[in-house]
This record gives sequence, structure tokens and C-alpha cells, in this order.
Amino acid sequence: MLLSHNSLANYYSLVFSLAQHHKYSITEIENLMPFERDIYVAMLIDHLEKEKIKNEERAASNKRR
Repeated sequence: MLLSHNSLANYYSLVFSLAQHHKYSITEIENLMPFERDIYVAMLIDHLEKEKIKNEERAASNKRR
């Protein structure tokens, strides 16, 4: 397994997080090509950041009421 841009500890941490928090199966994650996994993780991070902004805006809007 070649993980030139990632340590083994980071790889297992990522797999664990995706499986536990985002309900991916370990088999699905391990069957992804490294570039596919990178793309999905980047998309997930982007989605989570957008959700965080929405929640912050919603909380600020509720405070003003």
C-alpha cells in the first residue's frame, strides 16, 4: 500500500471517522482508489463547512428575534 501523502495512522483515523461518523463501510472505503477517497473527503469537508455556516447563520438569526 503506497501512502506517500498520508501516514498509516492518518489513514486508519480517516477510515475510522468515515465509518463511525458518516456511515461508510470499511470495505467501501478500502475499495476506493486513493484519488477517489481524496475527492470524497474533500467534498465531505466542503459539505460540513457549508452546513456549519448555515447553522451559525440560523443561530444568529434566532438570537435577533
